[in-house]
Amino acid sequence: MNLIIMGAPGSGKGTQATQICKKHNLPHISTGDLLRKNIADGTDLGKKAKAYMDAGKLVPDDLVIALIKARFEEPDCKNGFLLDGFPRNSAQADVLGGIVEIDKAIYLDVDLGKIADRMAGRRVCPACGYSTSVDLAKDSKCKECGAALIIRDDDRRDVVENRLKVYSEQAAPLVEYYKAKGVLVTVDGNRSIDDVNKQIEDALK
Repeated sequence: MNLIIMGAPGSGKGTQATQICKKHNLPHISTGDLLRKNIADGTDLGKKAKAYMDAGKLVPDDLVIALIKARFEEPDCKNGFLLDGFPRNSAQADVLGGIVEIDKAIYLDVDLGKIADRMAGRRVCPACGYSTSVDLAKDSKCKECGAALIIRDDDRRDVVENRLKVYSEQAAPLVEYYKAKGVLVTVDGNRSIDDVNKQIEDALK
């Protein structure tokens, strides 16, 4: 079973990916993790990707595709995979479709306003890494070590809203692409973790 999972930052995509992979014994292929592993392992593809990243440039599509294609050829992918973080647009989806057939594209449909509220309300401890919400943080102090909690740069409201806006603009055409292919599974991601997982499993039967 060849799957793709799509969802906005903070949608619970990582949690659902973990559960799907565990239940169906599928490798979770995250393009970010794949890039980091190839760079750490010093592969030829990893060296090429590192050169782009060190120069502050995006890793080109053909290189990412080559990394993914090589990953598909590993033994643990013989029964399928769950791809996370790729494709990001219809052109990439076309190229991917020429390599493998996608059985289902799972889309976690969430209220972006609620995600923005939750992410912008997150507070973290710079000393021990403890994370909580502004509603639960008493006196803005870490309950583990007492240090002053901070707002991470990527949790600032303006940054969060921009990330979600960019994601929404990228995701819309991709959702329509897989809908037209007849493989889209749209899941109400606003529900509990268990309810979301049940929706996904029902669609995969």
